[in-house]
Amino acid sequence: MRLDIPKEEYQALVKQFNPVNFDADQWVREVSLAGMKYLVLTSKHHDGFALWDSQVSDYDLGATACKRDLLGELAEACQKYGVKLGFYYSHWQDWEHAGGAQPVWPGKVAPSDEMFEKYWQEKCLPQVTELLERYQPDMLWFDTWNATCKDQITLERRDELIDLIRSIKPDCLINGRICAYNPGDRVDYISAGDNRHPEKNLGRPWQTPATMNHTWAWHANDFNWKPSAKMIKLLVSNVSLGGNYLLNIGPYADGRIPAPSLRRLREVGAWLIANGESIYGASSIDEIASPEWGRLTTRIENNQTIVYAHVMDWRNGTLEIPEKLGKAKSATVLETGQQVELVKDGTAFIKPNGALDSNVATVKLIF
Repeated sequence: MRLDIPKEEYQALVKQFNPVNFDADQWVREVSLAGMKYLVLTSKHHDGFALWDSQVSDYDLGATACKRDLLGELAEACQKYGVKLGFYYSHWQDWEHAGGAQPVWPGKVAPSDEMFEKYWQEKCLPQVTELLERYQPDMLWFDTWNATCKDQITLERRDELIDLIRSIKPDCLINGRICAYNPGDRVDYISAGDNRHPEKNLGRPWQTPATMNHTWAWHANDFNWKPSAKMIKLLVSNVSLGGNYLLNIGPYADGRIPAPSLRRLREVGAWLIANGESIYGASSIDEIASPEWGRLTTRIENNQTIVYAHVMDWRNGTLEIPEKLGKAKSATVLETGQQVELVKDGTAFIKPNGALDSNVATVKLIF
C-alpha cells in the first residue's frame, strides 16, 4: 500500500488553489462569537507550501491562481475584532525543500545535517522572519512531536529560532513543540499531544490542539463530528487544570467554513455567553480540580473566594463539595441566578428544580 502521492503530481495541484469564498471578516467574526480569544492559521504545513507570497520560495501563494494577501486580510480582521493572531509553521518537516525533514515513514530517508542546515538557513529562518515582519503575529505555533526530530531540531537550532523571534517581536508567544523532546524554559506554553487532555495541572501554561471530528483538514467522508456538549466539557476540563483549548476548523478548499463547524462554534459560544465568567481569567484548584461529578475553577473577588462548580453528572442530586474548600455560604446557578440549596452545613448542594443546562451546568459557590 502506498503511503504517499508522487511529489510531482501533488505539487502540480498548487496552480488550482484559489479560495474564492475566503472571507477573513466572516472567519474572525465567527471565531469571536464562539468566545475564542485567539486564532492560529496554518501558514506552512509539512508539504512546504507557504500561504503567502514568500521571497525565498516559489512553492507559495504566488504560484497559485489566488492573487490576494490572505494572511494580511486575516491580520486586519483580527485587529478589527480584537482577536489575537497566530501562525502555525512547520519548521522541522518540509517535503518540498531537498533538505527538509521527511515523514517518519518506511522508505523515507532523513536529510544529512548539512542538507538540513541548508534548508534551515535558506527557507525556515527567512520565512519565519517574513511572517513576523509582515504580519506581526501574537503567536507562532511550531510542530514536532517526539525525539524523532532530535537530529534536525537540535537544542542549538531551537535557541537560534527563539533568538530570531525575540529579536524581531519580543512579545510573540512560542509553543513548546518548537522542540517537543526538550522545549526548555524560554517557551511561553506547552502543547499537549493532538487530542490529548492531561489529567493534572502541568505547572505552566499549556494547550490541547484538538479536532472537531477525526481529521485536521476538510475530509468529505469524515462524519464523526463531536457534539458541542463534548467540546464544552473538554474546554472546561482543560481550564480547570490550567490549560487552553485550541479547536481545529478544516475549511473547504474554496475558503468557506463547513456548516457542521459553524454550528458547533456557535453552540460553544452560546454556552460561553452564559458561563464565560467561570472560564475567562478563572484559575485552577490543582489537586481538587476534578471531583467525580465535574470540574472546578476559581477566582478571588471582593475578598471572597468564588468557586465555579461545573456539574457534568448530577448523580443522586446531592453533590459533595471537596472538603478542602470548607463551607460555602451561598450557591446560585451562574446562568440564571437561581438559588441552589446548600445542605450539610454548606459542604454539599442539591440539584435545583427547573431546567438546567444539558451540556455543563455551572453552580457559583461563594466561600
